Amino acid sequence: MEHTVYFSLGTNLGDKEGNIHEAIRRIGELIGTVECQSTLLVTEPWGFESENTFVNAAIRCITSLAPLDILTITQDIERAMGRTAKSVDGQYHDRIIDIDILMYDDLHINTPELTLPHPLMKERDFVMIPLSEIF
Repeated sequence: MEHTVYFSLGTNLGDKEGNIHEAIRRIGELIGTVECQSTLLVTEPWGFESENTFVNAAIRCITSLAPLDILTITQDIERAMGRTAKSVDGQYHDRIIDIDILMYDDLHINTPELTLPHPLMKERDFVMIPLSEIF
């Protein structure tokens, strides 16, 4: 069965546009068909101080994978691209790549590993602006 999943991607280190494109390529390889991509949006850091602006994007993907399998793969992609630490308890850091699952069909999940829809997405313009282009 095919499912529609929306992702938010962000980066503020290195070749930012290249990081976004590489993450999208890997999602397409490992998760499913990337159907649609927003334009890239340059934003200020959210929730922490940094000299580095972010590049953000949203994508829509068609997949046969389950949500927790997708979470595992996105975390593997982040690590493979050089991300060393996840943000925990509202402590945010500069990052090579951040991949968040925003929505999976109209599924609602609330587990320690994954909450869908993403609980903070509506508070974040850097998520909602790109998402509104492709939703």
